[in-house]
Amino acid sequence: MAFFSSSTRQVPDAVAVPDHVAVIMDGNGRWAKSRFLPRFTGHVKGVELVREMVRACLERKIHYLTLFAFSSENWRRPQEEVTMLMQLFAKSLQQEVEKLHRNGVRLRVIGDLSRFDSSLQSLIRDAELGTADNTKLELTIAANYGGRWDIMQAVNKMLAAQPSKRDTWSESDLEPYLSMAFAPEPDLFIRTGGEERISNFLLWQLAYTELYFTKTLWPAFNTTEFDRAILSYQQRERRFGRTSEQLTGQSDA
Repeated sequence: MAFFSSSTRQVPDAVAVPDHVAVIMDGNGRWAKSRFLPRFTGHVKGVELVREMVRACLERKIHYLTLFAFSSENWRRPQEEVTMLMQLFAKSLQQEVEKLHRNGVRLRVIGDLSRFDSSLQSLIRDAELGTADNTKLELTIAANYGGRWDIMQAVNKMLAAQPSKRDTWSESDLEPYLSMAFAPEPDLFIRTGGEERISNFLLWQLAYTELYFTKTLWPAFNTTEFDRAILSYQQRERRFGRTSEQLTGQSDA
């Protein structure tokens, strides 16, 4: 596995098009409710938008797309909704993996998968194995994932593998054990639905990511909205702790 540099230790190259986009897909239930439809209808529509975003990333030469599908806190939702979401997840894996494979997309699922039933875990393993050699786009689904969980499990794995690190360890010691060690840090984070928080998503990895919040609900977040987010990213000055003068090669005096 190739390990990527940390934005807190090295200054990443500036890129005109984000190489890695991370998304919290919020607003499915509200989209359905505004149309007097069952909440689950919004989740089904949301899956359709995932297909559109995958196509958009392939067309725009974006190499990593990470989607927050189900957080470790989402178990607090009504049991009926949680059950239907698990069924939708399984159905989506059964229906979409072959299409992803044909388009050169590698699928990964990160999170504490132990809470899922054995049949869903098996579908996830098969999907990851079946797309493992694809290189056009890395699509990562965060399911039963939490940023704090990610950091804690990484610490535990690191100490199990390297007990000598128990007293002293560094960022570079920990990073190989994080769930997203296979990908560069996100360049652009998008949250749909109007909320302006990161909700325990990729807490370590978002340290220097550009944040974009939109009131557009996820099922309505089309490619036009996606391009608007990319344009916002392109208008940012990514300093990574430096001054504007340093970026232009001018003296800071």
